[in-house]
Amino acid sequence: MRIIGNIEHPELKITVFKMDDRVTVKFENQAYEIGIKLGSNDQLNTMESISTWADQSLVKALQQVMNQLHLHRLEADNRAFPAGLISEFEDII
Repeated sequence: MRIIGNIEHPELKITVFKMDDRVTVKFENQAYEIGIKLGSNDQLNTMESISTWADQSLVKALQQVMNQLHLHRLEADNRAFPAGLISEFEDII
C-alpha cells in the first residue's frame, strides 16, 4: 500500500492510499481513525475525484462519528475502572 496523496483539512489528517487498483481513504484526529475502502471504483481513481467525494458534508459526519466513539470510549473506561477504585499512586511514607 502506498500513499498517493493527502487532502488538506484544518482538524483532520486525510490520507489517500492505493494498493493494486484499490483505494482507501483514512480520516484521523488525535485519538481515532476511520478508514473507508473505496475499492476499484473507476469514478474515484484520481486525487481530484476523491477530494470532491470527501466533501465537507462527509467530513463533518465522520467528525461526529469520532465524537461518538470518544464518548463510548469514556463510558467503557468508566465501566472498567470506576472512580474511587483506583488510587493514582501508592502512598509513600
